[in-house]
Amino acid sequence: MTTISDATFRTLAGFRPEGVPVTSCYLDVDGRRLVTQRDLDQELDGVLRAARARANGTASVHQDLARIESYVKAGFDRSRVRGLALFSCAEQDLWEVVALPVRVRSRVVVNDQPALGQLEAIAEVQRRFGVLLVDRQRVRMFVFELDELVEHTEATGESARDYDTRGDRERGDVTAHVEALTSQHVRRAAALAFSIYQEHGFEHLCVGAPDDLAGEVEAALHPYLRDRLCPRLSVTPQAPVDAIARAVAAMEEAVERSREEAMVTRLLDAVGAGGRAVTGLVDTLAALAERRVEHLVVSDTFAQEGWRCDATGALLAVRPHREDDASLRPVEDVVEEAIDDALGQGSKVEMVVGNADLDVHGGIGALLRY
Repeated sequence: MTTISDATFRTLAGFRPEGVPVTSCYLDVDGRRLVTQRDLDQELDGVLRAARARANGTASVHQDLARIESYVKAGFDRSRVRGLALFSCAEQDLWEVVALPVRVRSRVVVNDQPALGQLEAIAEVQRRFGVLLVDRQRVRMFVFELDELVEHTEATGESARDYDTRGDRERGDVTAHVEALTSQHVRRAAALAFSIYQEHGFEHLCVGAPDDLAGEVEAALHPYLRDRLCPRLSVTPQAPVDAIARAVAAMEEAVERSREEAMVTRLLDAVGAGGRAVTGLVDTLAALAERRVEHLVVSDTFAQEGWRCDATGALLAVRPHREDDASLRPVEDVVEEAIDDALGQGSKVEMVVGNADLDVHGGIGALLRY
């Protein structure tokens, strides 16, 4: 099992078997939703059942599907995997399994080349999260990329813990000194976060700190980092790394849903105002055929059979009344192919999970270049 890499893309994108189809399977394996192996097997059975029905007895495809089924049901470590992308062409010795740290929409696509749309959409989205944990004695800074720990730095220093209530009368009032130490400690924490940002880079920053300190920490951050702030994490510098990683994963999920909701709102507002946007499969495919799509927005559960005109390359939701046109051929999931086409045109693609507003507008739409 490999991870997303340029080498993987090159291998898959360049694979063109002659006369033999390629089977691409995307499978949601997220343990938060599919808790047991039985749950996962049921998810797999659903997509394979539909794929076998469409295979029409094609021996190579059935062999590919059997290979996929065997791999998944044999069991694998899901602790850091939420999705799988499996590509098989048994007759041409292609077998690639790509582990993904995010959910995918479970689909099987049989085509003359690997279906890379979802894989490319995932790879294009940067998901580095910085985590700054601060209390009055300790600072810990982490960077997570696709749920993997990239950087871990710690710092400690003189702080308010060095001034307890014992001997106050002998020392006099130390409140001002304690406050000065706390401010210095907070500034060091903010400086550490910015130095890690400069060295490693991250798109989002989460702060975990006591309520009476968190606001001061956030105010001390460089403006670049304040622009990247997420809601606060309820973990302390004493938390084990696994607990911090789980908190970041939950935050990432919330950030993703919020970003998707904002994109759908932007799309529907543009449609409502008569701007450069469309919704629904027919209008979206028409805009894609005219290369007008700037940002494709797709519900993760949406799939539909359709057609492609080999003469023009256009995708169609409905077969036109040209029964004798040999250039028209059916495609089993026109939505998946639309994603591939959009990425090939340099468009951005947003996969949206569980958004009812998009679903009632046809499950797909696009912001347009013109």
